Amino acid sequence: MLRKIGLHCGLIIACIVVVLPILWVVRTSLVPESMAYSSAVFPGFSGENFTGLLGENNFLTHYGNSLIVSFCSVLLAMPFAAATGYAFARFKTGGKTARFIMLATQMLPAVALVLPAFAVLRGMGLTNSLIGLTLVYAALNLPFLTWILMGFFEGIPVDLEWAAMTDGTTAWGAFWYVVLPVSLPGLAAAGVLGFILSWNEFLFAVVLSGPQTATIPVALAALQTSNGVQIGKVSAGIVLAILPLIIASHFIQRYIVKGLTFGGVK
Repeated sequence: MLRKIGLHCGLIIACIVVVLPILWVVRTSLVPESMAYSSAVFPGFSGENFTGLLGENNFLTHYGNSLIVSFCSVLLAMPFAAATGYAFARFKTGGKTARFIMLATQMLPAVALVLPAFAVLRGMGLTNSLIGLTLVYAALNLPFLTWILMGFFEGIPVDLEWAAMTDGTTAWGAFWYVVLPVSLPGLAAAGVLGFILSWNEFLFAVVLSGPQTATIPVALAALQTSNGVQIGKVSAGIVLAILPLIIASHFIQRYIVKGLTFGGVK
C-alpha cells in the first residue's frame, strides 16, 4: 500500500514538474506585461501580448516561414530516408560501416556544419531564402529519419515481401505496395519527429535566414532587446509556437504510439 502511494506521489510530482512551466507560460501570456513577474497565480487578464505580437514584428510571416520550411523539409527528406532505411534493413547496404557513418553525422556539433552550409548556399545564391533553409533542414533530418525508419522496416516480417514477389511483383513493387502501407504508423511518427526538429531549430535559421525569411525561434529571440526581454510577448509567442505540435500530435496520436513501438518486439 505504501509502495503504491509513494509511486503515485512520485508520478504526480513528475507531472507537475513537466506541466507547471507550460502552464506558467500560458499564464504569463494572458496577464498584462506589467504583472508578468507577479507572484500571484493570475493577477489579471489581458490579450495585449497576443495583439501586440501579431500586430508587430512580422510574427505571422515568421510563423508561416516555420510551417513551410518544417513541412517541406520533412516532405523532401522522407522519400530518401524511406529508401535508404529500407536498403539498410533488408539488404544490409554498406554494412555496419555505412550505418555508423550515418549515425556519426548526428554527433557532429551544429556549429561545425553551419559555416560550410552557409558557404554552399551562398555559392548557389540561396542564402536568406526559404528554399535554402528547406534544403539544409532536409539534409539534417535525413540521417535521423533514416535511422528511425530502418528500425521500423526491420520489424516488418520479410515473409510479406516474399509472398508478394511470389505472386509476381518485383522487389520495388513489394516495397511500394506492401512495406510502405504496413509501415504507415512508423512513417507518421518519423514525420512528426522530423517536423518538430525543424520547427525548433535555431542556429541554422539565425545564420541562413534574413529579416523576411526568419523562423519562429529567431523571431522569439529577437524579442530580447536592449531594454530587456519582452516576457509577455515571448510567452504569447511560445503558446502560438506549440499549437501546431499539439494539433499534429492530437490528430495522429494513434499512429505515433504505434510507430514508436513498431519494431520494438520482433
